[in-house]
Amino acid sequence: MPFSDLIGHERPILSIQAALEHGRLAHAYLFHGEAHIGKALTATRLAQALNCEHLSSVERFDSCGTCRSCLQIAARTFPDYVVIEPDHESAVPHIKIEQIRDIEQQLIYRPLIGERKICLIDDADRLTIGAANALLKTLEEPPGHALFMLISSRPQALPITIRSRCQALRFTPPTHRQVETTLVERRNISTAEARFLALYSDRRIGEALALDIAALRAQQRECLDLVAPATLQSITAVLTLAESLAKADRSGEVLDWLGRWIRDLVIILVGGDREHLLHLDDLDQLNRYAEQADPDILLALLHQIERTDQQATRHLNMHMALETILLRLREGLGLAATTSPA
Repeated sequence: MPFSDLIGHERPILSIQAALEHGRLAHAYLFHGEAHIGKALTATRLAQALNCEHLSSVERFDSCGTCRSCLQIAARTFPDYVVIEPDHESAVPHIKIEQIRDIEQQLIYRPLIGERKICLIDDADRLTIGAANALLKTLEEPPGHALFMLISSRPQALPITIRSRCQALRFTPPTHRQVETTLVERRNISTAEARFLALYSDRRIGEALALDIAALRAQQRECLDLVAPATLQSITAVLTLAESLAKADRSGEVLDWLGRWIRDLVIILVGGDREHLLHLDDLDQLNRYAEQADPDILLALLHQIERTDQQATRHLNMHMALETILLRLREGLGLAATTSPA
């Protein structure tokens, strides 16, 4: 598919097309921005634009998306196009030095079909130190027929020496309207569900297109039951639920939903735009809580949930973390004083 199929990213696309038009394509690019917003897809479109067999019949410096070369690039079978990415089945996914060595061997030879050998490195910030050093040597003296495209949602994790040898293009999420319109068209869902997915995914269009709406709605209902007064007013109910969720290894998932719900409540407390509320259907209960909630405690809870998420892989006791946050939430919502024994 052509660049016009992409959602948003007008500025980086125009920059790429201008470079193509004037023959000034860099030998290495760093596409950076939030995860799942279209960086890798844009890189794929660039590879297709460079090799499309129907260039004369498509818009300027774009691709048709349907010729043999475009289809092979999309399927990663084009002989002059290689994608390097971490092994996501590993406990700690990395891009290893052996993968970079393979690229070096392939770049020795000239392209078989096109004018360039193209290498897309996805999640480039996951390069091991050895792999990063090996890649740096290639970037310092790249073959004239090579094009590298590094994709990263954490560019600061890349060595500055690598970043300095790439032309950086920053990608930002599409607008809410763009995401909602795309979801309605491509997933054939209601505007309400599209709005929900756009908010939940923080406008990450790739994630929004793949999310299971039914599963998310079920998790949301569980969260709303958890923060209902009937639940939070009972310490016994809170402790029992925290234990069962921890045993099911769902503490992280529940804390994520709690953080989203608390954020909605804070938006109401500060008089923010209610169009940003994920739990808009629960507005009545949010308003009731807002009458007695302590904003300082809620903000502290948001920071605590964020820290817990960051430390989740460090053998943190998630059961205790969930329990502590729920008990603190009771206090922040003004329910601690009305505690019942069961």
